[in-house]
Amino acid sequence: MLRFVVPSLAPAVAEAPAASVSGPGNAPRAAGPLTVAMVAACPFPAPRGTPIRILRLAEGLAARGHRVHVVTYHFGSGEVSPAVTLHRVPALTSYRRLAPGPSIRKLALLDPLLAGTLYTLLRRLRVDVIHAHHYEGLLVAAAARMGRPIPLVFDVHTLLGSELPTYGRWMPARAARALGVWADRRLPRLADHVAGCSERIRGRLLELGAVPADRITVVAHGVEPGLFGGAGAGPPRPAGAPPRLVFTGNLARYQGIELMLRALRRVLDRRGDVRLTIVTGASFERYEALARELGVRHAIELLPGPLGEVPALLAGADVALNPRIECDGTPVKLLNYMAAGRPVVSFAGSAPGLVHRSTAWLARDGDVEGFAEGVLALLADRALADTLGRNARRFVEANHSWAHAVDRTEALYGALLAGAVRDEPGRP
Repeated sequence: MLRFVVPSLAPAVAEAPAASVSGPGNAPRAAGPLTVAMVAACPFPAPRGTPIRILRLAEGLAARGHRVHVVTYHFGSGEVSPAVTLHRVPALTSYRRLAPGPSIRKLALLDPLLAGTLYTLLRRLRVDVIHAHHYEGLLVAAAARMGRPIPLVFDVHTLLGSELPTYGRWMPARAARALGVWADRRLPRLADHVAGCSERIRGRLLELGAVPADRITVVAHGVEPGLFGGAGAGPPRPAGAPPRLVFTGNLARYQGIELMLRALRRVLDRRGDVRLTIVTGASFERYEALARELGVRHAIELLPGPLGEVPALLAGADVALNPRIECDGTPVKLLNYMAAGRPVVSFAGSAPGLVHRSTAWLARDGDVEGFAEGVLALLADRALADTLGRNARRFVEANHSWAHAVDRTEALYGALLAGAVRDEPGRP
């Protein structure tokens, strides 16, 4: 059995704080262009966290001369650089679900098709590294590479122990959490190395004994400040325009949409002119009844959210909202808000590294009243709002860059390949 180790990269990164995402010291870089099979068990591209991370890493690696092949579902929404080669599963015309989360059709139909597509690619090409994103991608990659000594990197965006209980009533929450924790403890061992997107993920996996410290590296999410104008960007607001709040992203249960609507009710009780723009490609149907029951539907505007339009939409907002209670990584929407220089109101559990009244207004997890108070405070105190926006912009410029994420990923590949060792005589 072939075993791969990373002799110098992981220990260096293991001691680095989450804010540090620069290249990992003396870790060897990949020698020459590599052929990378990147597994995306999701619609690709798509305007939400996981597909965006895959897209930016794939395009960044391809721009540096690596041959990147993304193996993914049969559809997506958006454009991909021609330098990245896409391999899609056979079309299932009846499946066009963009929302995240598990489903019987994904697990029983799409993921086996994805494994078959990757298996075919591995037979046809000499692949140097398989880079599998999220747990479904890991299972697909482990099945497809069986019997082939190709190093496998598992990119962890979130942990199942916290994520599974948020996906509806397909299983009691306690059982879903127990299943998720079991998967977090066992499944990462299928990979030769783990790339976690945050220190929180790394710490939790080490706590669970999922992998040893030298087999996990932090590769933080990035953002592109150049796409956003920063604080004060965008056209001037028309005189008398109502205060504008904004939320961007999918409307899955874990996003905390119900909490946001309840907080909006409290805001409207004090300032009836406030309006909320929800930028999403998902249906609002699940929340229509609650919005009408709370009497806030008239104050909500729903807009489709193509990635290219998000910067302009953020520029026109007074306050950006992140109502998610728990997040093992850092929500991409939060990084976008900060890159745009928008003052943010967030629950503390999904805002790692941020400081209350310095880089964001943080409310205790689930404290709807505190969340609403943050919105009202920033609308009333423009000086504080502008300060938070400027500090947030500086924070992401210093700590979150896709170029740094690509640096770290490229170095991880190089170290992983340089550290391959033989377990059996005569095995290459």
